[in-house]
Amino acid sequence: MKVIKTILKVLLAIVIVLIVLVGALLGWLTAVEYKPADTEQVAVKTLRGQAKTLKTGDSISLVAWNLGYAALGDNADFFMDGGKMVYSADEARVRENLNAIVNEVKANDPDILLCQEIDLNSDRSYHINESFFFETMDFNNSAFANNFKDVYAPFPIPPMGKIDSGIATFSKYASSSATRVQLPCPFAWPVRTFNLKRCLLITRIPVEGGKELVIVNLHLEAYDDGEGKAAQAKMLMDVFSEETAKGNYVIAGGDFNQSFSNVKNNYQVYPEQWQPSFMDVAPYEKDCQFLMDSDVASCRSLYKPLTGNENSLQYYIIDGFILSKNIRVDSYEVKDLGFKNSDHNPQLLKVTLEK
Repeated sequence: MKVIKTILKVLLAIVIVLIVLVGALLGWLTAVEYKPADTEQVAVKTLRGQAKTLKTGDSISLVAWNLGYAALGDNADFFMDGGKMVYSADEARVRENLNAIVNEVKANDPDILLCQEIDLNSDRSYHINESFFFETMDFNNSAFANNFKDVYAPFPIPPMGKIDSGIATFSKYASSSATRVQLPCPFAWPVRTFNLKRCLLITRIPVEGGKELVIVNLHLEAYDDGEGKAAQAKMLMDVFSEETAKGNYVIAGGDFNQSFSNVKNNYQVYPEQWQPSFMDVAPYEKDCQFLMDSDVASCRSLYKPLTGNENSLQYYIIDGFILSKNIRVDSYEVKDLGFKNSDHNPQLLKVTLEK
């Protein structure tokens, strides 16, 4: 009996210690949680040279690409997609992926580049400042907004650790300002403390004559129950409507983590793998153009590594652009790179600003 009492006391002490430790961890995570304001001005960083000026009638080339923080190549799966990996590449593979991505962007030579999942100083990408590699290109300026900033993400095992990541816009045109706009966060405490804080990065480029080209870089919610995606999409369209009402040229692009309702996905569905919801574009088609490439998948599932599982993975059409009606689309495509260096393919867009 005495032995049993001793064992129970030890077990109780262990439970109390665990409760205290978990409580301390949650308290610390709450104290250091990234809490951005609803709207924040972010720095427009001048990189080099004389910026190009923009006027009505000009043609512009854009590339939008979710980089997968250069660690989600064809070798990778990811635990949030049902895979096993947390750290999905060693440093050598991160650098290999990043160099290939940079070379592809250079080959396309866009006037404006929209990057999602670009790391500045994260454990998962070995603290490589990935933005620096694009800053060495022929862009005049850049702007960056965090949407994932954790001193320490304590999940899963091994934990993700430090994350300093976000979205970045690079431009050859003079940018007058850049603003980070906080999107609704669908997660409650304590999950919220170490989760993404999704946002819009709005960059303004003056157009001769008084209008502006408004570039909205975005990466919407992925792993919620659908309500978060819907709320974020609505807020995006509210911002879009405000800018078009001013007569501005507006381009919103990036990773929607949703398929537009006007796009047909002909890829086989695997229900056990992550599935996107649909964004109903019908209420907005009168005033907006919605672009997704129905012929080429923009993203692949990270349920398993791509290599050896090419025919058993889910492929998605979730990256796209929304444009105001005063912009003519000259060409648009998702370029099929086989997901070798990222779990997303790049989007290539050429447009002309009309009167």
